[in-house]
Amino acid sequence: MSTRSLAVITGASGDMGMCITRAVAAAGWKVIMACNDPVASEAKRRDVIRQTGNPDVEIEPLELRSLDAVADLAARLSRRPEPIGLLMNNAGVMPPRASLTAEGLNHTVSVNYVGPYLLTRLLLPRMERGTRIVNMISCTYAIGRIRLPEFFVNGGVRHYHRIPVYSNTKLALLLFTRELASRVVEPGITVNAADPGIVNTKFIHLDAWFDPLTDIFFRPLIRSAEKGASTAVDLLLNPALEGVNGQAFADRKPIHLSDRYLHHPMQRPLWEATEELVAPWLR
Repeated sequence: MSTRSLAVITGASGDMGMCITRAVAAAGWKVIMACNDPVASEAKRRDVIRQTGNPDVEIEPLELRSLDAVADLAARLSRRPEPIGLLMNNAGVMPPRASLTAEGLNHTVSVNYVGPYLLTRLLLPRMERGTRIVNMISCTYAIGRIRLPEFFVNGGVRHYHRIPVYSNTKLALLLFTRELASRVVEPGITVNAADPGIVNTKFIHLDAWFDPLTDIFFRPLIRSAEKGASTAVDLLLNPALEGVNGQAFADRKPIHLSDRYLHHPMQRPLWEATEELVAPWLR
């Protein structure tokens, strides 16, 4: 795999995204920072170039709550001469209130699952043998539940609460990782999932009265963004993990997935339902 291939990182300007971007840029890759606010991310792009000495770091706009925007980014990348060598689906949200996208999807479900799913599917033809795809999951997948078809519209819960919906999307992303891995084994493309653990980022807040207490007593005990990103970086760059496929990792080690996740009853139905949902953008 040539490091002159493209490395695409979603949510690249966030706390963990920046750690991943710096590591990939330092390894010599041409990096595409896919960000929902390109203007605000420009200073961070310049920081990466200054810190790594790699000038080949670009920003592309990406709004994962719009499937049209996802398809537009994939089209722009597909017109470039370089193949896709790395795809890091890192972006994620956990908003306090429910909302629907223009396509009628739950906002969290679109950003955390359907958008990354569509981006990955659209970029597959631009990938080559040895390409690595890494999906950022969460330990909360263990409490996730997939109920179709309501998962796409309300996150699979009757009354919205951010944590159950977020957990459901992370389970969906894990099942996508497992199913896609079984489908791309022949082209030599690998797909794995990274669990960063509980990370000290702006992501952790509940918009509640006790948030200041959380900042004082809880944040010092959880891991840094750099440590949280280290598992994903390992899956993207470590030569020793070449050929590893369809696994989930945490703390840079494989997670022992129970039979429930190795043969999850919703893995194939979720794939088929998502394929039907994104079919207009796959044509």
